[in-house]
Amino acid sequence: MTTPSELSPAEAADRLAIRELFDAYAHCADRRDSEGQKALFTEDTRFVVYMAGEGSEPTYALDGREALTPVFADLRQYEATTHFNGQSTITLDGDKATGESYTLAHHLFTVDGERKIMIASLRYLDTFVKIDGAWYFAERNLIVDWTDSRTSTP
Repeated sequence: MTTPSELSPAEAADRLAIRELFDAYAHCADRRDSEGQKALFTEDTRFVVYMAGEGSEPTYALDGREALTPVFADLRQYEATTHFNGQSTITLDGDKATGESYTLAHHLFTVDGERKIMIASLRYLDTFVKIDGAWYFAERNLIVDWTDSRTSTP
């Protein structure tokens, strides 16, 4: 087992700020706050989704913060969502960073009067940038590792 290296206060603050960025993204998604969610990205951001998993062709790729509007608004089709963020790794390089984070996303909806839940295991491969002291997503690659849909009881 390796021993953790000592973090400087600045590095610890950056790591915490990036973790809070992950959590703010999930919070905004679950509250259907698409404007708040978009504000977490740089103006020239890139957002790529791989619905068929890692190594597949992108399902879609969007460039620019405003291009995110329909993606985040699409969450309104669900009655409720809950995103549980799991482990994450971050590599800092000054005012830039990269990271990988895991999320279990729960999506509740009704089809033909039957309540359903779709659970997706997601991984995000991210590039971050620090602008005026705040961290933003510069690029976010969403990889769907697996999904499961089933009937849900109230």
